[in-house]
Amino acid sequence: MQPQLPIDVDPDTGVWTTDALPMLYVPRHFFTNNHTAVEEALGRDTYAGILYTAGYRSAYFWCDKEAKQHGIAGMAVFEHYLKRLSQRGWGLFRIAEADPSSSHARIELHHSSFVLAQPGKEGKLCYMFAGWFAGALDWVNDTAPDPARKGPPSYSKEVQCAAEGHDHCVFEVSPLTS
Repeated sequence: MQPQLPIDVDPDTGVWTTDALPMLYVPRHFFTNNHTAVEEALGRDTYAGILYTAGYRSAYFWCDKEAKQHGIAGMAVFEHYLKRLSQRGWGLFRIAEADPSSSHARIELHHSSFVLAQPGKEGKLCYMFAGWFAGALDWVNDTAPDPARKGPPSYSKEVQCAAEGHDHCVFEVSPLTS
């Protein structure tokens, strides 16, 4: 994949934008070191819950902005989201299967930035992404033109991580249960 991200830098403010959204550009080790420090300070479960909620909201917001920016809708927005994540160095994301009307999806992640930045560390290291996929799929459903095809609210979790010895990470999105 040849990343062709449009990056604009405002000469007066130094603010970077891509697709009209302000961006930050930081080295992978900087982000991962901060991520693991917060995880250690708060505990993994607490931190994962915070990241899930924040990631869900951010993905939903991003999908809404990108749909308007590019004149796209439905699963095209979800696919665009994964393309942009892949182009930004998080890893290579691919939809293995998706059915928005039933709130089901399976996303594969190859070359996760969290796995690459923590060689030798084992476990599910990529949980930060989970809320992103539920937020994006819920945006698809919430904006569906046919209410009869709208799926219920969704939940996402990492079910397989490359840091557990697998070839790649896998996330499953399914209907949210109370």
